[in-house]
Amino acid sequence: MGINHWPEGERPREKLLHLGAQALSDAELLAIFLRVGVRGRSAVDLARDLLSQFGGLRPLLEADRQSFCAGKGLGDAKFAQLQATLELSRRHLASQLARGNALTSPALVRHYLTSQLRHLGHEEFAALFLDTQHRIIRFESLFRGTLDSASVYPREVAKRALALNAGAVILAHNHPSGVAEPSDADRRITQRLTDALGLFDIRVLDHFVVGDGEVVSFAERGWI
Repeated sequence: MGINHWPEGERPREKLLHLGAQALSDAELLAIFLRVGVRGRSAVDLARDLLSQFGGLRPLLEADRQSFCAGKGLGDAKFAQLQATLELSRRHLASQLARGNALTSPALVRHYLTSQLRHLGHEEFAALFLDTQHRIIRFESLFRGTLDSASVYPREVAKRALALNAGAVILAHNHPSGVAEPSDADRRITQRLTDALGLFDIRVLDHFVVGDGEVVSFAERGWI
C-alpha cells in the first residue's frame, strides 16, 4: 500500500508538519528525502531497506558517490541533493557562529564542531579562535593525520593565534574510530598547547574530542 493510502497521522510528511521533525524516526525522515519508493516498496519501506543495507543513518549520509548510488532507488540526482542538504546544514551552523558573535551556547559549539569533524575518515585537529571577549574570529583546521594520530605543533598553533590576534581558543579534533574518549596523548598535547599559548596570554577554554554520536569536553571533565 502506498503512503498516500495510509492514515494521515502516520504519513511522514503530515506527521512532521503536525509534530515536528524530531518526532520522526530515521526511516521516516529519510522517506521524506526520498519522496517516492520503488515498485512494491513504499518510500518508508525503501528507507528501512537502505538503513539496513548501509548499517544506519550516518554511514548512508557519509557514503561516497559510488557507494551511495549503488543503493536501491538512489542515483546521482539524490546524491547531489543530499550533499547540498548536508552543506546547507553545515553553513547554517556556521552562520550562527559568525565572526564577531560572542559565544553564548556551548551546545551550539558542540554541534558545529561535530558537523565539521565527525564525518572525516582521518584525524583532523582544528581550533576556534576567539578574541578577549570570546567573540568568534575564525574556525580553522590546522593539522591532518592518519586514521589514529595527528602531529600537532604548539608553536604553529601559537603562531596562528597571534596572527589572528586571538585572546582565547577552543581546540577540537576527531577520532575516526568513533570512540570519543580522550587518550593520554590527547591530554598531553592539550597541556602542551595550554602552556605554549599561556606564554602569550592566550587562554585555552576547552578541547573537544568528536566521536560517533559523542563529544567529550575537557573542560567538563575538569582537565582545563
